[in-house]
Amino acid sequence: MANTIAQNIADVEQRIGRACQEAGRAREEVTLIAVSKTKPVSCLEEAYACGCRDFGENKVQELTEKYEILPKDIRWHMIGHLQRNKVKYLIGKVFLIHSVDSLRLAEEISKESAKKNVTTSILVEVNVAGEESKFGIRTKEEALALVEGIASLPCIRIEGLMTIAPYVENPEENRRYFQMLKQLSVDIMHKNIDNVCMDVLSMGMTGDYEVAVSEGAVYVRVGTGIFGERDYTVSV
Repeated sequence: MANTIAQNIADVEQRIGRACQEAGRAREEVTLIAVSKTKPVSCLEEAYACGCRDFGENKVQELTEKYEILPKDIRWHMIGHLQRNKVKYLIGKVFLIHSVDSLRLAEEISKESAKKNVTTSILVEVNVAGEESKFGIRTKEEALALVEGIASLPCIRIEGLMTIAPYVENPEENRRYFQMLKQLSVDIMHKNIDNVCMDVLSMGMTGDYEVAVSEGAVYVRVGTGIFGERDYTVSV
């Protein structure tokens, strides 16, 4: 019989705690994002009852619909690819946008944030493995240029970096990509760019979050490990 959401969360929390201990990190340094894309509100309510307050969505419409229904102390994370024409629906509702991969997208976020008189926190998405199928910038030079371009925009703040590592059977294979993202964040931090912070690394998913924690992840994004396999035939 499949585990309940509560059992899964307890298991993930235990694993994060162990990974933190082994890495000499405080458990409070790592935040678990329950990736709830395609999951019905009832599943999110179950996770909420277990103490989850950070939820990740891939689609703007799904995030905004759930935002209206669920408690307002939830921190919503936009982790999927974001189109510029959808930005206006997110601003003021999202706690952190993880997937900013172009200056034009950042400019749109800045513009819509200014309209609503809010500052939106973002992460720059870096495709450290250089996978063709994934979004994100590829090189250190591109990352630095993008960060510098975004830094001068009003009403937007860079908090750090995000990556989606390859799907692998052995999570150790992704360690080098997490190390690369961490090193890139250190390199950018040393540039001392105004309005740029590198405190946040969003990396690690169901298959490899323990390795990510050992390499400095601040946010780990766990979906299947909490909610089970996704069902793409079910609407919100």
